[in-house]
Amino acid sequence: MRTTKLTVALFLGVATASLGLAACKMPETTQTAAGTSLGIDPAMMDKAVKPGDDFYAYANGNWQKTTEIPADRSSVGGFYIASETTDKQLGELIQAISKSDAAANTDEGRIRDFYNAVMDTAAIDAAGMAPIQPELDRIAAIGDVKALSAAIGETVRADVDPLNATDFQTENLFGVFVTQALAGGEVLPYLMQGGLGMPEREYYLSNDAKMIDLRTKYQAYIAQLLTQAGMSDAAARAKRIYDLEMKIAQAHASREESENFQKSATEWTRADFAAKAPGIDWEALFAAAQLGSQQKFSAYHAQAIPRLSALVASQPLEAWKDWLAFHRINQNTEVLPQKLDAVRFAFYGQALQGVTEQRPREKRALALVNLYLGDALGKLYVEKYFPASAKTEVEGMVTNIKNAFAKRVEALDWMAPATRKEALEKVRTIEVAVGYPETWKDYGALALAKGSAFADVQAASKVAYQQQLAKIGKPLDKREWWMNAQLVNAVNLPVQNALNFPAAILQRPFFDPKADPAYNYGAIGAVIGHEISHSFDNNGAAFDSTGRMRNWWTAADMTQFDKAGSALAAQYDTYEPFPGVKVNGKLTLGENIADVAGLAASYDAYHASLGGKEAPVIDGFTGDQRFFIAFAQTWATKMRDEALRGRIATDGHAPGMYRALTVRNLDAWYKAFDVKAGDKLYLLPEKRVKVW
Repeated sequence: MRTTKLTVALFLGVATASLGLAACKMPETTQTAAGTSLGIDPAMMDKAVKPGDDFYAYANGNWQKTTEIPADRSSVGGFYIASETTDKQLGELIQAISKSDAAANTDEGRIRDFYNAVMDTAAIDAAGMAPIQPELDRIAAIGDVKALSAAIGETVRADVDPLNATDFQTENLFGVFVTQALAGGEVLPYLMQGGLGMPEREYYLSNDAKMIDLRTKYQAYIAQLLTQAGMSDAAARAKRIYDLEMKIAQAHASREESENFQKSATEWTRADFAAKAPGIDWEALFAAAQLGSQQKFSAYHAQAIPRLSALVASQPLEAWKDWLAFHRINQNTEVLPQKLDAVRFAFYGQALQGVTEQRPREKRALALVNLYLGDALGKLYVEKYFPASAKTEVEGMVTNIKNAFAKRVEALDWMAPATRKEALEKVRTIEVAVGYPETWKDYGALALAKGSAFADVQAASKVAYQQQLAKIGKPLDKREWWMNAQLVNAVNLPVQNALNFPAAILQRPFFDPKADPAYNYGAIGAVIGHEISHSFDNNGAAFDSTGRMRNWWTAADMTQFDKAGSALAAQYDTYEPFPGVKVNGKLTLGENIADVAGLAASYDAYHASLGGKEAPVIDGFTGDQRFFIAFAQTWATKMRDEALRGRIATDGHAPGMYRALTVRNLDAWYKAFDVKAGDKLYLLPEKRVKVW
């Protein structure tokens, strides 16, 4: 599934003989080891609820009533449960490593020294603002647009990802993403919009009363942070910063525009930036961003970049200097004095997310290790906690679900033979990696300071950026991983035509080797189907089997596909968690297509895995009932109101309680639970959306 920085966040027929599965060389259904236990958790259910009226409550109602959101979290659910298990395991690893005598130039030594420095809050407090002061002094000395452009360039990092994680947020004015050009060819840098301290432009521009209140709190927070940092005239600086960010937000492309790969990315030459986006001294910016010799770029936000560049020239230099200083402090509060970190939490944790307690220091230190030394820790995690049997079983499920998806493509009565051939080739050639990468990152270039958490984070950030820049101009590595093995998530990589399923998601509530196939196909199987289906959602369908953005559709086929997508968007537009606040069906369309198509493919694969036999009834539940309940229970979700509002406003994923209702588009769900006309979730057969 595609994620944001959360991070931690995921689809109409006469076939011709020449396009059959044999011609496509899809593997046969793979037999996998199967457990026999129930898998689903009856204690979570509220059997007093009629499944056809509220399937989410039927599957999760008792859990919803009795579960409390931890004070240091904005939400709780399946991902949280799996992440807590993983964090406990990682914590045990880290505690042992933190006391080890490994050499400093080994991965274990780097983890130890980095973690211990972040945990040493006494040393961080004693250092005060001294570690960051040289940066603040350089910002204060900026005297013209050229120097400002260079300072902006120095902040650039590879901290955004529009294609894989749909992560568009960076506090720096620009972010970089490095991969193959959308049209194919060599790897190049994508330049993307940034510059906002709140999550997304809607936080600045929305007329919603909650958003207006957050804007007031944000300006107050800026002043408080600058005061704690010892800066004079904090209130006046805060107003300048806030006013500038409002203009930056107005210059931004919308989230919906950003999500549209086909319209967002335009290839620019180096000279195009000065010609099309005057204001910034682009030569100074690129030199400072270590892109001084780069001649080709993907201008991902080609409409927003000129507007942002114009602001650099038109807005007061002092406002930009204040803005730079604030964001350098704001991005580093975890490794600056704790009083700054506490002020930041009051806004980003309490005001934005409704969280009442800061996460324990050791968990936040672990998060930084995962961010900057993720492969080093992931390798140790996999060696100790990830069984080879889980990898083998899930790889077999992937084969079965790919096979099932291909059969669904075969059965489409609206698709032209030429389009079908391309679709089947794309399914056949998807590269799937389960558990961990074949090659781990090399951290040999990372030299850590003695006892300076701030210096260590800056060094690690630069090395991570340089690792990405090193890919530029080279052929695409189709087996590159974009997630840590210890992350509870999964991802579709469109330009690689590949999928990654990290080891950490292969545990309950997503996968249980002791459970029967109905559970695992309804849980991790639906996740696998979801990621496969992302290759054919409203954005993924624009890429061919080689990962190149190319129109391989007939006009009539695309019209039919868009019609189904519009119907699904309209369905999700009806979900309303707060009065007047509805899910944005267009914003969430890609995820919703992946949910519907992925669940359908996994259901077909589940039945194929039975080999023609009838599924057993276990504890009174049929196989199909267990399959659908397992799916709904993976989406058990409880969120604070503040977090839920933020999800609706900015996230491409619908909240879990609505994702569980994907089932109403599958005919088999109606039969499994005897859902009939008059039930609240009932859809007429012609209203059940079948995209694939």
